[in-house]
Amino acid sequence: MAEEIGIPVIPVLAEKVRHPLWLRHLQVLDFCGAVDWSLLLGAIGHHAGERPSPPGPLSRQAVEGEQRPVWASDAGQDQYGCYADLEVKGITQKFRWIEPGTYWMGSPESEIEREDDENQHQVTLTKGFWMGDTTCTQALWKTVLGNNPANFKDNANNPVEQVSWDDAQKFLQTLNSMVSGSNARLPTEAEWEYACRAGTNTPFSFGDNITSEQVNHYGIYPYANGKKGLSWQKTVPVKSLPANAWGLHEMHGNVWEFCQDWYGDYPAEPVTNPMGSPVGVMRVTRGGSWFSPSGGLCRSAYRSGCEPDFRDDVSGFRLVLGH
Repeated sequence: MAEEIGIPVIPVLAEKVRHPLWLRHLQVLDFCGAVDWSLLLGAIGHHAGERPSPPGPLSRQAVEGEQRPVWASDAGQDQYGCYADLEVKGITQKFRWIEPGTYWMGSPESEIEREDDENQHQVTLTKGFWMGDTTCTQALWKTVLGNNPANFKDNANNPVEQVSWDDAQKFLQTLNSMVSGSNARLPTEAEWEYACRAGTNTPFSFGDNITSEQVNHYGIYPYANGKKGLSWQKTVPVKSLPANAWGLHEMHGNVWEFCQDWYGDYPAEPVTNPMGSPVGVMRVTRGGSWFSPSGGLCRSAYRSGCEPDFRDDVSGFRLVLGH
């Protein structure tokens, strides 16, 4: 209506902000908690005009001024944005460009199955990064290290598991020696949650609820109408389930994913490029697994951890590469 009669409308994404006195004369509609953010932002983008995608192969503009990565065998654009492929001895892992941004890390107090260590705080990531669109597969692990420690070996595209955080470090060091300029590492906890949410502020990147067609877990989530999760009772091959809005598959369920950080308390104030606790006993794991007894353990904000040398068949990892 405002558009039709010539009144300017400015959409502002400002969660948990108390408007200062000098702005309270403005008319404001608060969509927080009432509308799926992805639908709202999609509608705004449709009316305002979507930002054009860079044509053809990956360009400087597409990756915030950076050139095509030296490690990429192929790169380009698709419906999710920029991608670049890493090829190691015939095995290809696709990576998605995650642009820098600001988001709310943690969960609101009203979120179902929320834990006390999820206090919500604002995080700003000033640098973009390349993140694997799937967890590391058994095929890629075997190509790099020459063995396959996994329990569920029925498909080479299953995530590698039965590896520890320490084992992942050995994999990263070997990969970096094989591929010039890869600078492979694990994501920080803040990077992981930012990428998992993909612009959402709901319990899952798919919204408030999850279904058996979206997440491989074995528990019950209160919003899923009391239905059990998938009954595979094992890992499934990567890309078996839908990607989030940024093209990342199985960020919820399948296997827990190691992060770079030591597990520690969140700060109360806004932070920029957080690296987590400088010391600790456990390394952070995120995302839940096929064996999670509750779907709530697969939420975007849920935090867990394990000792660096601990191995089991519910834990794996996802790669982040350099520019």
